[in-house]
Amino acid sequence: MNNFDNYILSTRGCIIPDTEEAQCCLPTTTNSLHCFAWAEDIKTSFSTKNLVEIRFKNNRKDIFYNHEELFLKTGDIVAVEAPTGHDIGIVNLIGEEIFWQLKKQENPEYFPKIYRKVKPVDIEKWKKAVEREIIVLTRTKEIIEDLSLKMKLGDVEFQGDNSKATFYYTADERVDFRELIKILASEFKIRIEMRQIGARQESSKIGGIGTCGLELCCVKWKRKFDSVTTNSARFQELSLNPSKLAGQCGKLKCCLNYEVNAYIEARKGFPETSITLKTKEGNAYFQKSDVFKKILWYSFDPENSVNITPLTIERVDEIIEINKKGEIPDTLLQNNLELADLISNKHNIQITKEEIDKSKEDANLKKIANKNNKKRNQRQYRNKKRKNQNPKNEK
Repeated sequence: MNNFDNYILSTRGCIIPDTEEAQCCLPTTTNSLHCFAWAEDIKTSFSTKNLVEIRFKNNRKDIFYNHEELFLKTGDIVAVEAPTGHDIGIVNLIGEEIFWQLKKQENPEYFPKIYRKVKPVDIEKWKKAVEREIIVLTRTKEIIEDLSLKMKLGDVEFQGDNSKATFYYTADERVDFRELIKILASEFKIRIEMRQIGARQESSKIGGIGTCGLELCCVKWKRKFDSVTTNSARFQELSLNPSKLAGQCGKLKCCLNYEVNAYIEARKGFPETSITLKTKEGNAYFQKSDVFKKILWYSFDPENSVNITPLTIERVDEIIEINKKGEIPDTLLQNNLELADLISNKHNIQITKEEIDKSKEDANLKKIANKNNKKRNQRQYRNKKRKNQNPKNEK
């Protein structure tokens, strides 16, 4: 397989057989918009009988009307209607699956037509058009740099009849590219269309590997981009670190929305975490939670997560109700066995009452030792400061 065949495969998901009457792609699932025909054996309804989904370069696909009632199958290369001239695309879906694809669109009033299956002449013209894409993309970037235009060119797609090229670009502000269009039209002898896209659309066209190690969702299957906010990260208690939350496009990762509804549902019934729990041991402040195990951790230090104690939702609600009555419980936990149950559930191990008592005793001894060390350090600091202020008395 040469470089051109690799380019056709990566951008169109098509392997063209080396025959004179090639009218379809060899079976492959490497294209970004491949769909499994799960309803292939289901009888097609009348409303979708002559509708066919056609895919083009990268993540572009659309539904067309088979007005000639041609016998088509997945992988066939066809000539379809375009605003000017005709385009070349590949059959992606046929049959009952089209009904579900139509639901994603907003009541389309008109479907472009499928003209015919491609002829060898159409294939040759299509190949020549595709071969020009990389050359035109590289040359256009040089022209943009020479004209000092504040825009970033992401991709170029030639129409199947080699008469028009669409340039996809991103820009932070309005760009005057009239001079650029004149240069491109005179140099390449084609019609030019400039189409501005967002950062997410750019990533879906260029492609890449996400931090999860898999191919980007917007390249592999995702077409509709939903709004993503930092609230999705807050609900899942993720660190609000921009470098970790941002994807290749520089925007918040789309996958932040995948599980947020499960977290929102699981959080129903959780007590308000901003409420301070008052006990005779001191005031306890919320530190973190395990949403699905319904455990909340509290600490007596409002700034540092030290000596944190796990509590059940029921126990937290109970302490809040006790505080509302003006009463203060002795401790956060009702007994040491409650702490043992929580820790054993978390780590999936067995902990005895004696081990819990010993761990709490060690924690108290450590706390006392820290206080003594702090007092000793303060006393040494005061003595040193007093000596520096009265050097003569020392002599």
